[in-house]
Amino acid sequence: MKFLVETSARHVHVTEKDLAILFGEGHELTKKKDLSQPGQYACEERVTVVGPKKELAGVSILGPCRNATQVELSATDARSIGISAPVRESGDLEGSAPCKLVGPCGEVELDKGVIVAKRHIHLTPEDAAALGVKDKDTVWVKLETAERSAILGDTVCRVNASYATAMHIDTDESNAVGAGRELYGEIVKL
Repeated sequence: MKFLVETSARHVHVTEKDLAILFGEGHELTKKKDLSQPGQYACEERVTVVGPKKELAGVSILGPCRNATQVELSATDARSIGISAPVRESGDLEGSAPCKLVGPCGEVELDKGVIVAKRHIHLTPEDAAALGVKDKDTVWVKLETAERSAILGDTVCRVNASYATAMHIDTDESNAVGAGRELYGEIVKL
């Protein structure tokens, strides 16, 4: 069974409190487009992520607001601005890297929250059963492209009835395999 593989570019998830600091009290996120995961969307709002060496301007915010502010960068992005970001699953922020976020109305200093997202597959329970995996399993995934096919290990399966089945890789991984507009993967046994 093959599944869609999507490139997840750098982005930020914010709390309502941090949104108010960055964009002004009472500001609400403005949906730009829906993402593949139900209820998730890219926003019109953008921020600057500031590291010790330099900054990344125009980083998209994804909605809706979350319980913790989190910055997801590729390893290349993080290194370029002087941040040593650990590879983590979304939400695993303890001991992650600090940064500053700058919006049009204010700044937020994060003492943690910057990660390189661990590659993962969102799966419905039905698709997980069909693939013979369960929540938190780690698998190998084969990606076939015209010129740079690869097998990626350490891919976490995330199973939930609210998900749509799709794998997420970051821009470094996408560039490494020469991913185009449409890429599919399959779990392989090694």
